[in-house]
Amino acid sequence: MIRHLTPADYTTMPWANGKGVTVEMLRVEEGGLKWRLSRASVVENGDFSAFPGIERNLTVISGPGFDLVGQGLHLPARPLQPVAFAGDVPIRAEGVTAPSDDFNVMTARGLPLPDVRVIHGAEDLATDGMLALFALDAARAADLELGPYDLVLTDQAVSVAGPMIAVRLYG
Repeated sequence: MIRHLTPADYTTMPWANGKGVTVEMLRVEEGGLKWRLSRASVVENGDFSAFPGIERNLTVISGPGFDLVGQGLHLPARPLQPVAFAGDVPIRAEGVTAPSDDFNVMTARGLPLPDVRVIHGAEDLATDGMLALFALDAARAADLELGPYDLVLTDQAVSVAGPMIAVRLYG
């Protein structure tokens, strides 16, 4: 199975805390949230929404980045460096000097953590679970030409080329 989604397929919704918007690309429910892939902009210092029972992974895809700060927690969110954190831990964006867009992966706690990595060139990817490929610019996955912010979902081995974020989702 290969499924190709473009920005026209995505849903825009307000943040749970009301201070911004999220572009939801994929949401899978199985008795509650199982997986969610989305994009958002962080434009000012402020609290992140809480998501109890959810593991989060954030990758800054444009802008300078910021810091994720909470009690006993300080995580640098820098461009193209995935960072993982628990969704139910109170956390805020600090050190925002300019808008930063980020790509987010949310998975239900109890599932194996996703493997999130940035790909810059050509690779052959095997599958183990679901593979989500988020194009950062013009890219290719299998025989598909991808535009910026296109998403490909597959459960098959695939050859890719171009800047993208590859996410292995399990469960």
